[in-house]
Amino acid sequence: MGTRERRNRSNEGDLLLTSLFQESGANIEEVAIAAVGGFGRGELSPGSDLDIVILHNGSLPEVQLGELVNKILYPIWDKKIKVDYSVRTRAEVRAAASDDLKVILGLLDIRLVCGSADLVAGVQIDALDEWRKNSKGRLVELERSLTERHQRFGELAYLLEPDLKEARGGLRDITALRAIHKSGTILIPIEKISVAESILANVREALHTVSGRDKDKLFFQEQDKVAALLGYSDADALMSEVAQAARSVDYLLDSTWYRYAHKGKDGAGRFLRRVRTTTISRDISVSNQEVVIDTNADFAGDPVIGLRAAASAAQLGLPLSMDSLERLSESLQNGLGHLPNPWPRDARENLISLIGAGAAMVQVFEALDQEEVLFAWIPEWKAVRSLPQRNVLHRHTVDRHMVETAVHAAALTRKVHRPDLLLFSALFHDIGKGTEEDHSERGERLIEPLALRIGFSTDDIATIKLLVKHHLLLSATATRRDLDDPATITSVAEVIPDLQSLELLHALSIADGEATGRAAWSDWKASLVAELVKRVEKAITDNTVAQQPELTDAQRARAESGVLSVSIEDRGDVYAIEIVVPDSTGLLSIVAGVLNVMRLDVRSARTKSVAQAAVMEWIVIPDPHAPALTQEKLHQELARALENKSSLASRIQERIDTYAQLPTIPVPAPVVETFMDAATDATIIEVRSHDQPALLFRIGDAITRSNIDIRSAIVTTLGAEAIDTLYVSEIGGGPLSAERANEVAIRIRAALK
Repeated sequence: MGTRERRNRSNEGDLLLTSLFQESGANIEEVAIAAVGGFGRGELSPGSDLDIVILHNGSLPEVQLGELVNKILYPIWDKKIKVDYSVRTRAEVRAAASDDLKVILGLLDIRLVCGSADLVAGVQIDALDEWRKNSKGRLVELERSLTERHQRFGELAYLLEPDLKEARGGLRDITALRAIHKSGTILIPIEKISVAESILANVREALHTVSGRDKDKLFFQEQDKVAALLGYSDADALMSEVAQAARSVDYLLDSTWYRYAHKGKDGAGRFLRRVRTTTISRDISVSNQEVVIDTNADFAGDPVIGLRAAASAAQLGLPLSMDSLERLSESLQNGLGHLPNPWPRDARENLISLIGAGAAMVQVFEALDQEEVLFAWIPEWKAVRSLPQRNVLHRHTVDRHMVETAVHAAALTRKVHRPDLLLFSALFHDIGKGTEEDHSERGERLIEPLALRIGFSTDDIATIKLLVKHHLLLSATATRRDLDDPATITSVAEVIPDLQSLELLHALSIADGEATGRAAWSDWKASLVAELVKRVEKAITDNTVAQQPELTDAQRARAESGVLSVSIEDRGDVYAIEIVVPDSTGLLSIVAGVLNVMRLDVRSARTKSVAQAAVMEWIVIPDPHAPALTQEKLHQELARALENKSSLASRIQERIDTYAQLPTIPVPAPVVETFMDAATDATIIEVRSHDQPALLFRIGDAITRSNIDIRSAIVTTLGAEAIDTLYVSEIGGGPLSAERANEVAIRIRAALK
């Protein structure tokens, strides 16, 4: 099975038609037989039709022309060979091509079989001219027809019984890509799918052979036979290759349509004389509505740049440019730009930002897979790449199911206090599949070295291992055990050590179930799992609220001096800043605002007021346009802001307006919770939200406007998610009333809209 066999069948078809043409007595100056479509490309499978056009110059009388056509066709029919034909003049072909998309697509592959070469050459010129001249309208028509076909036949890569020709990512889409390429409107690297085309064509040919039919749907009962004929170890290996081939085609097709739609346009769809480029981080920009890595970027000197670009693209809802991906892939293949072990914090957080982008992460993650960048970062992924799950519950291959689980998990990040652990575990919860061993136990074993390499702490790895090993625990228990039996609740509570792990496991169960589909996750099942979680919560006595930071004796001494002081420690990928500042209303907002206008991205903070001062510890990352960070400069900016708060607010608004010009993705709404009894002398306000420019400044400003004090703050940014825990009190001291706490929560929600 292969290209040679399909070419030989086409050659046999040519010989048959040529002999019949000669026997018919046709004048080679007046008539020609041309092959179109798959026959035109020389790609005949055993069940394929002979697609031909019988061309004539119009000089033959109708009766004589009919007799000539019959002399050619009847012997073919007698041999039980299927033929799809039309009889037309050059002008008739031109008219049909202008009216019918299918006709013009077939003519793009026209070639002479026998007869008048001039007739065929004329039609070939007409077809290509028509296609290119009217490409604007024709490509819209082609895209619409593809969308309709994909809706009817589904995605080839994820169907249990796919149509190799018509489904999304199939052979028909390869023909469409060639047609788009021939329009001359956009350059397409067709060579990227040469392997995929060969695989799909070989499988289709084998299917025709083993079934004895010309149908292109690969049914269950034929998959083992096709696999055996093509030399695969089993049907799973066959379907894995089919899935990967289809994904390659789909990836290139999606990329092509996107680049065509945004060619020379800005974000509002307006055509530009000059392409607008917006820098978003070091060596990364947005151009032509794609995220681009600068051509002079040093991959070896900045190994995180690929992850940073991928995270930026996903968070903006834009694709990574194909050129950037190719250069990144080439550098990794050449041994340049590999991430250290363990990963730096910046790399880990960018991975979490990528995973946490929801639906927008799918196209970016798929691009990293297709260009094989992903395997340099996460070699474990290759074992589950396009691994089929041949059962009716699962809609996707193992790898795509894990991606879909991460998409659903991204919608649940406000439900948990460690969204980074949820997102990471969601993406890798089925990493143990692919062998006869229990995939949960194998996954627990595989996830530990992966999480360690990516830079998670020992405690976090223990939680991740628990989530991967027990990701089926809640759904299995809720549907198979008696929830009124105390032993059922005890059995779960014994496995789950704390409330944080329970809320993470609950969210993972929901995301996994929703990604699997309605056959595996229903409202009934969701309600049973929720009831189980509610009962287990009562059996666990800890809490999830972050505790106030403790100060060292040295910090207390500096606070008692009441003098503004700043110290900065360069930790390589981040800066650690300690600020001791005289306490005043709105202090958290002011300091956060200063860091923002100095282009320092806050990753975490811990602050506490003591005596008449506040001690603040900040972890920040400078953006590419940040000035050199020095203690003198930061001290100067802080002193200036403390004297003139209104100037700081206007400078921050300028930065917010700049970021507002970039596209955004849908994210869950912020969650603001108040805890009245969790601290003896303060009210706790917890804000869980998507990270955004000047987030902490906005929160602090809302609290300042509420005329309350912030006694302590614990700020954590996990990827693109932020969790801010604030211990607040009335100006004169003491916790807030329930009414006051509710007022503050409402004000914070309004500030984050």
